[in-house]
Amino acid sequence: MAVEELRKSPMMAHLLDALDEGQDIGHYGRLTFAMIARHFLSETELVQYLQKDVDFSEAEAKALSQQVQGKDYNPPKRDRILAWQNLQEFPICPNAQDPDSCNIYRELHFPDHVYETITEYYEQKAN
Repeated sequence: MAVEELRKSPMMAHLLDALDEGQDIGHYGRLTFAMIARHFLSETELVQYLQKDVDFSEAEAKALSQQVQGKDYNPPKRDRILAWQNLQEFPICPNAQDPDSCNIYRELHFPDHVYETITEYYEQKAN
């Protein structure tokens, strides 16, 4: 069920399909995937998906999962995803020309604590 929820995002469906095909989605593709998917998949499932990347080992997948969990990274905004995409060959956002695409906060519903953390950040920044 969690994978079906992720597939509601065309970008995440694109990344899931690429991983299922064993493609190298690049460093930032893996980072983007992990930062988002960790809210929908168990750590074991996340590591299994990351390992499908032909260029990523189990140890690397576990390390990335632990880094993203440990630092409690929020899912990246569209502009960050596009900036990261420019740093690698694999297209993270399959339709970057569409201003509505790859807006993960519009496409998926995250746990409440994600939104609370974002609100706290902007409140602290305002002060």
